[in-house]
Amino acid sequence: MHLNSKTMKEKDRGSYGHVLKYVGIFGGVQGLSILVGLVRNKVVAYFLGPDGMGLISLFNSTINFISQSTNLGISFSAVKHVSELFDSGDEERIHHFVKVVRAWSLLTALIGMLVCVAAGPLMNHTFSWGDHTLHFVLLAPAVGLMAVTGGETAILKGCRRLSALALIQVVNVFVALVMAAVAFSTFGQSGIVPVIVMMAFVMMLTTVWYSYKLFPLQLRGSHGVLGEGMGMIRLGVAFVLAGILGSGAEILIRAFLNKTGDLGAVGFYNAGLMIAVTYSGMVFSAMETDYFPRLSAVGDDRRQICDMVNRQIEVSLLIASPLLALLIVFMPIVIPLLFTNAFLPVINMAQVAVLSMYFKAISLPIGYLQLAKANSMGYLLLEGLFDVTMVLLVIVGYHYWGLIGTGVALSISYFVDVLLVYAYAYVKYGYRLSLSVIQLIAIQLPLGIAVYISTWLDNAWVSWGIGIILAFVSMAVSVNIVHQKTGLWNAFKTRINSKLHGHG
Repeated sequence: MHLNSKTMKEKDRGSYGHVLKYVGIFGGVQGLSILVGLVRNKVVAYFLGPDGMGLISLFNSTINFISQSTNLGISFSAVKHVSELFDSGDEERIHHFVKVVRAWSLLTALIGMLVCVAAGPLMNHTFSWGDHTLHFVLLAPAVGLMAVTGGETAILKGCRRLSALALIQVVNVFVALVMAAVAFSTFGQSGIVPVIVMMAFVMMLTTVWYSYKLFPLQLRGSHGVLGEGMGMIRLGVAFVLAGILGSGAEILIRAFLNKTGDLGAVGFYNAGLMIAVTYSGMVFSAMETDYFPRLSAVGDDRRQICDMVNRQIEVSLLIASPLLALLIVFMPIVIPLLFTNAFLPVINMAQVAVLSMYFKAISLPIGYLQLAKANSMGYLLLEGLFDVTMVLLVIVGYHYWGLIGTGVALSISYFVDVLLVYAYAYVKYGYRLSLSVIQLIAIQLPLGIAVYISTWLDNAWVSWGIGIILAFVSMAVSVNIVHQKTGLWNAFKTRINSKLHGHG
């Protein structure tokens, strides 16, 4: 009995260690991507100026929209099915389903390319200068390449090739920087379309390199496979529709801000959203890559599902909370560093909006249950409710309190999302928050709110002092719990000791 409990405890520590490791890895990769992306933006701004940056932004947003609208969500939905088969250990069925994924990816690639070519003249109306119809025709291969990459990425995720995925991301980020610097310094704006297509090709090449080593391309026996995988397509379509709803919500918010305020208000809102949600959300980048495949493979064991979801929430909160607290404190330094002094009015909005990420750390792992269970309607319903709530609250917030009201609205929206997602999972799947998660929320969330309240103080030194102390308290809590829950600290000490003795 004692041996079993000890084994259970070691297994629990190992799983915490696994989650912690990959949240750290993919969070770090995401952070590196953001840093290199900032350098790339500086390079683009230097060689192409504002017009060139605007052109790249419009081209990228257009082909991303076409890609997301035509890829049937395979890059996401295929992960669940591949993961289940991978855990079953049935080699024959895995190899067959990989053919299904590749066939559907190729079909969506062709559809995406045709839509991009056909939509060229229509999309050209989004530009206020020049005729860009030919550019959209030339960008069509990028849409096709992105569809192929999405399918192969899903295969790697489902088979837990996490180190390969991290390496692919790092390689692509640096290749994009080098290509942008060389092409734009040599050809100027004429290099934009070739760089976008070449970057899509490099991303496909690096992904296919690993994926084909794992599952070599087999054309024999591929006849008729398009008739299979409809479960994957249904879930994927729900994912695409949810994405369209989200994009629609953002368009409505920006249109309202532009009409009620001005273009500057839209720019400030975008900047605040980028820092509060996009940058601080890099902690959650491991969810889709590591957590979702593992959750999909669990089956119907409710206790195991609850344990896995609770563990992911715990690790997300442990890592995110100190970082979010520090971000709130140092926002007056971060804003001018990332943008310019013209964006200083964003500080108050961004500081309160960061609180929304505490709620996202709770809601996101629970929300993935709908996708892991292939509950496409439940997922669409919850995403739709969140989008409607966010739009309404941002409109009310801006109307009464201006820019800071939008930050408050974002945080309230994510809080409401936690309540809705948890209530749905409670009833549908019997999910329950564990005592350790509740205790962690009860410590870290009030600390985060206290850090934010400290920014209200008139005395800057007192405000900074209290904020930094509270942020370090949050960090101490996280480090202490990580030390208790995992064997990472002991492993680190053992490695240091062995090196010291080895040199001695």
